[in-house]
Amino acid sequence: MESDNRRLKVSFIGMIVFLIGCFLVSMGVGSVDISVRDIIKSLANPGDVYMGKIIISIRLPRIIGAIVLGGALSVSGFLLQIFFGNPIAGPYVLGISSSAKLFVALSMVVLLGTGINISSLVMVVAAFIGSLLAMAVVMVLSQRVRNMSLLVVCGVMIGYICSAITEFVVTFADDTNIVNLHNWSLGSFSGISMEHVFVSFVIVSIAIVFTIIFSKPIGAFLLGENYARNMGVNIKRVRIILILLSSILSATVTAFAGPISFVGIAVPHIMRGIMKTAKPLVMVPACFLGGAIITLLCDCIARTAFAPTEISISAVTSVFLAPVVIYLLVARREVSRG
Repeated sequence: MESDNRRLKVSFIGMIVFLIGCFLVSMGVGSVDISVRDIIKSLANPGDVYMGKIIISIRLPRIIGAIVLGGALSVSGFLLQIFFGNPIAGPYVLGISSSAKLFVALSMVVLLGTGINISSLVMVVAAFIGSLLAMAVVMVLSQRVRNMSLLVVCGVMIGYICSAITEFVVTFADDTNIVNLHNWSLGSFSGISMEHVFVSFVIVSIAIVFTIIFSKPIGAFLLGENYARNMGVNIKRVRIILILLSSILSATVTAFAGPISFVGIAVPHIMRGIMKTAKPLVMVPACFLGGAIITLLCDCIARTAFAPTEISISAVTSVFLAPVVIYLLVARREVSRG
């Protein structure tokens, strides 16, 4: 027990230190390379207009957004895997992110097309509605489709349909602000503002706090519905909590950064391997830190690998995390055969 606690402490400290290192590296690299000394100087006293604009107005919101939203996406995936009892469940694979993206795009078309500016909260609400609808469809399918691999395929098809409709909306939009949604629709932290960061931070923080508060009944649910009932857990309430929390987290991510692939599936498994436990009280902060690190690294690669051209973050996460998902599918099939 003492060795396990020591391993957890070392793992958390290591991830925090690594995240700080990734933060400084991401702040320094780009079209203009900035030293760590200049970064600290600019953050402490943003008097230099040129340097302050690069660091404070452009890179800082983007990096903090990647940390907050990447962590939220990973926790959302962890909760969905508990809800469906499926190791490859996630917002992107089940079509939840794509449905949220569709509703955000439609909201922008309707409001911006009539000259009404869309606020951050409206974007989150639209994405939340889309997430809930996708969850409802997947839940209905799960009652009819008992094979979890087939359920994932159905989720992927839902995602393709929603993405296709979104592409039509973005392509044939007249307003220039809507046309610029193309990068967002592919997944990107480009253009995220401090207002977006503040709103997302508040929503994600509240959702994470509630997840930790309900970690005990969620942990019992993880061990099976019969076990949870014997422990006096209200199964219906836990299901509703899992749906709402995972939908809020994935909706917030999609509203501000678009769909980001495979982070919500792969990171929880990576964290289980590092932490050697599936307890929600440990896994929730671990998934948040792991998701923040991986998303921040992938975003750094997306904007620097082919600079000045920027690629979508989903392209990077797919390259690095899709093999993890493939491995999970193969391993699951081997276990079922055995």
